[in-house]
Amino acid sequence: SSNDIICWSLCCRLTAGDSITPQQPEVTKTEGESVKLTCDYQISGTPDVYWYKHHSDLQAPQFILWKEARGSTTQYIPDKRYGSEASDRSTNLTIAALTLADTALYYCALQTQ
Repeated sequence: SSNDIICWSLCCRLTAGDSITPQQPEVTKTEGESVKLTCDYQISGTPDVYWYKHHSDLQAPQFILWKEARGSTTQYIPDKRYGSEASDRSTNLTIAALTLADTALYYCALQTQ
């Protein structure tokens, strides 16, 4: 039997007056599959995108990746199971080859220059 993996996404607003909204508050997948989590945003300026993973209240959120938004290829993604794309209006996080350890809350955060 397969085990279900649940990914929650929560987006963090870092700049007053701008908005960030998760497209899918909760996603359920099976081990071995991939998942894509997306945050839509309306923000002024050119933001840097950060994704974090939070297992539980007993741990601090874990950094996943950093990426310059809006078409730039500048990024830092230590674990190659993760990928990200960003546009003028949204950013996504892709996780490949899911395991039970991927069950977590995922945070998208933006920081403008």
